[in-house]
Amino acid sequence: MNSNGSEILKRSSNNPILIPNKNNWWESEAVFNCAILYDGKRIHMLYRAIGEYEHYFSRIGYASSDDGYVFRRRNGVAINPILDYEKFGIEDPRLTEIDNQVYITYVVLPDRPKKGPMVSTALATTLDYSRFDRLGIITSEGTDNKDVVLFPTKLRSKNNLSIKNMKYFCLHRPSSWVGGTYGIDKPSIWIGEGNTLTKFETHTLLMKPEQKWEELKIGAGSPPIRTKYGWLVIYHGVSANKTYSAGAALLDLEDPYKILCRSKEPILVPTEQYEKYGDVSNVVFPTGACIIDEEILVYYGGADKVCCVATAKIDEFVDYLFQNN
Repeated sequence: MNSNGSEILKRSSNNPILIPNKNNWWESEAVFNCAILYDGKRIHMLYRAIGEYEHYFSRIGYASSDDGYVFRRRNGVAINPILDYEKFGIEDPRLTEIDNQVYITYVVLPDRPKKGPMVSTALATTLDYSRFDRLGIITSEGTDNKDVVLFPTKLRSKNNLSIKNMKYFCLHRPSSWVGGTYGIDKPSIWIGEGNTLTKFETHTLLMKPEQKWEELKIGAGSPPIRTKYGWLVIYHGVSANKTYSAGAALLDLEDPYKILCRSKEPILVPTEQYEKYGDVSNVVFPTGACIIDEEILVYYGGADKVCCVATAKIDEFVDYLFQNN
């Protein structure tokens, strides 16, 4: 247990596990918000990297680890913004494996208007983390949509429970979907269904901000993890004073629209120096998680500057969620 009594996750003594690399110009200022995927032998990581602050331009780097704590990174950029819709940078990747194929969702900035960018989320796929095939933007135009994570398997559609009517599912956070039309006043987590991974046709509100620590907005963190208890979703919440903390929820395995439990208190809050002070202060931003040997490892960005990890025994973690529901 950490210094904050409400926390269940224990920070690694290796934190931060990835810091800016002054020897590589493109990642010399910040490396954070990492996606991870465990293939049974190795953990693959894609992380957001900043090399200069004048235009604050993001690229994606690659690293890997045999133990989940010590990462070896590749010198070159993994994903460079090369297409028009990536023109002003690519950010915050998430990794999911579906039918033995690795997919990456990542935020793209196609323009930079005076009032700030209207962001979208794009999809890519890879076989070796060296070459990435772009599949295009997958969020609706004008939704200002981030935090898109894919479920690792098809599931039965909400409107047709036939085993023959299986759909791809995602969680996403369309910031413009607020107001009377949507029945919410703060950016929330929605669940989407689609016949393909590039177009999700059906969208349903799943979770909205409820507690003080998440009252401004919430967004999905790591892609849902299948456990015997349910789909484990790690997410972030933002308080009124702009503090970013991590929360968690369990969704029913057969019916992901059904929330089995959701943490009332955050599972991790910014308390360490590398979480409180950086390019954006007071940020714990989870973007990846996996379970190895009955232990959950949650990867997160600290203060928009470094990559970190915190862990817990999965049984204790789930017990905490139900007790703190």
